[in-house]
Amino acid sequence: MAKALTKSQLATLIADQAEIPKKKATEILDLIATLAYKHAKNTFTLPGLGKLVLVNRKARMGRNPATGQEIKIPAKKVVKFRVAKAAKEAIIPTK
Repeated sequence: MAKALTKSQLATLIADQAEIPKKKATEILDLIATLAYKHAKNTFTLPGLGKLVLVNRKARMGRNPATGQEIKIPAKKVVKFRVAKAAKEAIIPTK
C-alpha cells in the first residue's frame, strides 16, 4: 500500500498543476484548513470530496473492556466527514 501524501508533496503537486509557486499552494492549503475549522459547525463542503459536519451523539451505556463493568458514556459533539458520492465512485468504481 502506498504512503499518504505529505502536505509538502501535496503543495508541490498543486503548484505544478496550477503553475503557481509552491509557497502560494501551501498558503491555499492552509486557507482551506482554516476555513474548514471555522465553518465546520455549520457544515463545510469541499465540492467533489465531501463535507465536514458537526453531529450530536446521545448519551449511552457502554462496557469497560478490562473489567466488563457497565459505564455511562455522556452525550457529546463530534466532527464527521461525509464522503461525496462522486468521490466514492471515483475511488471505488461500481460494477
